[in-house]
Amino acid sequence: LLAVSDELDEAELAALKFLSREHVPRRRLEAARSAHDLFEALQERGALEAGNLAFLRELLYRIGRIDLLAAHLGSSREQVERELQVPSAGGARVSPYRYLLFQLSEDITKDELMSFKLLLDGTLPKSKLTPETTMLDIFIEMEKKGLLGKDNLGELKSLCEKINISLWDRIEDELNLFGQEEMLITEEERGSTGGPEGCLALSVAHEFPGSCIISSQLGAYKMSSRPCGVCLILNNHSFAKAREAVLEHKYLRDRNGTDVDAAALRNVFSKLHFRIEEYKDLTADEIRNTVNIFRCEDHEDKDCFVCCILSHGKKGIIYGVDGQEVAIRELTTSFTVQNCPSLAGKPKVFFIQACQGNAFHKGVTIEADSAEQDASAERDVRFQLGCIPAEADFLLGMATLQDYVSYRSPREGTWYIQALCQHLESRCPRGESVVSILTAVNREVSRKTGERNAEKQMPQPIFTLRKKLIFPVN
Repeated sequence: LLAVSDELDEAELAALKFLSREHVPRRRLEAARSAHDLFEALQERGALEAGNLAFLRELLYRIGRIDLLAAHLGSSREQVERELQVPSAGGARVSPYRYLLFQLSEDITKDELMSFKLLLDGTLPKSKLTPETTMLDIFIEMEKKGLLGKDNLGELKSLCEKINISLWDRIEDELNLFGQEEMLITEEERGSTGGPEGCLALSVAHEFPGSCIISSQLGAYKMSSRPCGVCLILNNHSFAKAREAVLEHKYLRDRNGTDVDAAALRNVFSKLHFRIEEYKDLTADEIRNTVNIFRCEDHEDKDCFVCCILSHGKKGIIYGVDGQEVAIRELTTSFTVQNCPSLAGKPKVFFIQACQGNAFHKGVTIEADSAEQDASAERDVRFQLGCIPAEADFLLGMATLQDYVSYRSPREGTWYIQALCQHLESRCPRGESVVSILTAVNREVSRKTGERNAEKQMPQPIFTLRKKLIFPVN
């Protein structure tokens, strides 16, 4: 316990104390100045015992310190997730209500936090609304004042609706248990409908944790690890090797403008807490080898993997700078459960900026990311579905439909990647899911028209995600 305590910072201690509020008296929690003090308090209440550290494992899992599970408790993410769903193993001891508030505090932006403080000025003491006050502090003060509880969410709903309605939408989504329509019952709704005391959904989840999926698994993928994961960028610009080596690729031009895309991707995914790894001008074999390196990497303490590929291509493949082909499915399949166990149950996201057929250059300002001269006559959309493995947790964002070109400005980058980065940057702070963001990207790109011959482009997302994928920007 002392070893774990030494590795937790002040913010993590505050999170652990918040998640433990049902298990330790308030005054005892407020007196805890270190994680070791908190652990002693939990021991006094019987929540931690020498032979049973299930609650500690759950707490570390909830705050994203998977590294401490492995280093000090001989456990893993998957083991804890199994424990949380099996009553005989202890089940979930952090209430869905409290964990939901914690998740909300993690995802709220600085601007949204400031809005909460402004709206609560006059309701909470000014001494509790200082610049140092966190969202967890606000929740605690609201609970003390009787403004917030698992059966009293009216005030929180009102605040969320004024600041960002998607915050309340996520609360409802996460606690919509069993696929039923029961949602959280606010104080106002309970008073007007004569509904039951408390929140039925919360009560069921808390009393019978093995009978349903815990809230953290129901609504959205966990994305609280820091870094959140790797963002691998494969950026192919110069195709001189292809033009020299393969006669049919003599018209394959250098991808001027691709560095603008790469810079935009680096910028936005850095803000989304990803570790950026960029590789430039790779041959087909080098692409395979690079992907294999990250396939073999240990992603145990990460929540997600993102791969962005910027290159020429045709249906179902992308080109190395030597003109040799790499099947998109070959790359995505590298990250299945069998090939990359440490990413099991975690989202694997691929953004492919490349043509998928019918390549031709449209003048100077607009170019096509492809190598072919003729359009394919085939229109079988099943090829796109075959680009991702037939298992859960994959998302493939294609710049264009099969058989069609995608467009790139040598000065401003590609239509697709630029729209993607702009929408991620503006919409992630609002808590929108990646699928929702890709729909907005579809709308923007489909409205664009080329300058020379009225060129059009339609991106296509394909996914087997089981939950909402939301990139936090806190």
